[in-house]
Amino acid sequence: MTDGNGFLSGRLLVVAFEGWNDAGEAATGAVRTLKELLDVEEITSIDPEIYFDYQFNRPTISTDEDGHRIIEWPSAIMYGPAVPGSSGVPLAEDAQLRVSGTNAGNIYLLIGTEPSRSWKSFAAEILDSVLAADVSGIVFLGAMLADVPHTRPISIFVSSDNPEVRAELQIERSSYEGPVGILSVLAAAAETVGIPSLSIWASVPHYVHNAPSPKALLALIDKLEEVIDVVIPRGDLVTDASEWETGIDALAAEDEEMAAYIGQLEQARDTVDSPEASGEAIAQEFEKYLRKRGEGPGGWADGRQGPGPEPRQP
Repeated sequence: MTDGNGFLSGRLLVVAFEGWNDAGEAATGAVRTLKELLDVEEITSIDPEIYFDYQFNRPTISTDEDGHRIIEWPSAIMYGPAVPGSSGVPLAEDAQLRVSGTNAGNIYLLIGTEPSRSWKSFAAEILDSVLAADVSGIVFLGAMLADVPHTRPISIFVSSDNPEVRAELQIERSSYEGPVGILSVLAAAAETVGIPSLSIWASVPHYVHNAPSPKALLALIDKLEEVIDVVIPRGDLVTDASEWETGIDALAAEDEEMAAYIGQLEQARDTVDSPEASGEAIAQEFEKYLRKRGEGPGGWADGRQGPGPEPRQP
């Protein structure tokens, strides 16, 4: 809960980008859900000509309510509350239609497409807008493909590079080393100008990577509600997540190899989650899991390339 001090006491920006950081469209789906539930308006948008390769991120065309054909260009748009500082609609009055809570009027949003080039300039332009809006903290949402079963709760990892935020919210610092997306670049730039941030990442089963994942979206919403101290109506998300899981169950029932693979993932996950699990037991289970999959990490027995072990958040 907010107490007038710390990370939650000021204006918070919630960020998600389409692309490498957005498996199953879970992160951008969560921010779009917030946009529909909050009373926000556009503050600023990025000029797409500078940062996007249109052969890689192509514009889209659609028809509006008046029948006009409109081309939409990849970009990034920041939204802010129409009435900054308002507490939102009381729960009893509009429980299913609006985000509520004492922090609802302090929530800003940034959603866009990961840029193709000039990331340093892009980050600087974004941070100029963030500073102009007097945002005091940033929450980055991401989703990654991982070796996780769809039948178990979605794994969520919350981290921060800021020691004060870690101490306040009792979260970890990521130990990931390797390639990163625009979220990490923005987080580093924000820290440089004195704006603390944290990241919330969901793990999406890699074997259903071509479809949106409402279960991962719901898991991000659940954790986001807890972190930013607001109440977020779920609407149809719970039903959508259940139907998503049921649909994958039906596909697996018709594919013995897929069903066996999911069973291995379930066994590995249950071992890790068990109360008596030790570090040695988890390592042994993971080695056994790799032997079942093939001759080593990342490979199948017949030589086909398989996915690696569940990554940590980039």
